[in-house]
Amino acid sequence: MRIPRWQAVTSLVLAVLGLGVATYLTTTHYDTAVPLACPAGGGVIDCAKVTTSPQSVIFGVPVAVLGLAYFVPMIALCLPVAWRSPNRLVHLARLALSVIGVGMILYLISAELFVIKSICLWCTSVHILTFLIFVIVVTTAPAMLGSDAG
Repeated sequence: MRIPRWQAVTSLVLAVLGLGVATYLTTTHYDTAVPLACPAGGGVIDCAKVTTSPQSVIFGVPVAVLGLAYFVPMIALCLPVAWRSPNRLVHLARLALSVIGVGMILYLISAELFVIKSICLWCTSVHILTFLIFVIVVTTAPAMLGSDAG
């Protein structure tokens, strides 16, 4: 059940960075006095267009808040102590949350490309961070969920 230390540390750093971006996007969503730092003006890259589109809210919840709801538990699941946990459920929860995260970013990317027709650089950074966490978690899942993990 041993994995290289860099995987636990890297996943934690990525999750903390993701929480930072999700916090910024949530703040700019609710506080109009905080400007969204990103190019705007009708080009392919238009953060404001993406973050204010109808697709930026799912079932009444801003996507930025969903980012917070992803990264907060992911930070807990990516703490070194969680990676060392003998509890199989911790590793299953990390894997399940990673898969849900990637599913969500696939939806969001398709919405940006095909519905909104603009890209948000802040959102793209969250997508990349989520994908990198997913790669780390999936590549360690066999070791974490093997017969010696529980």
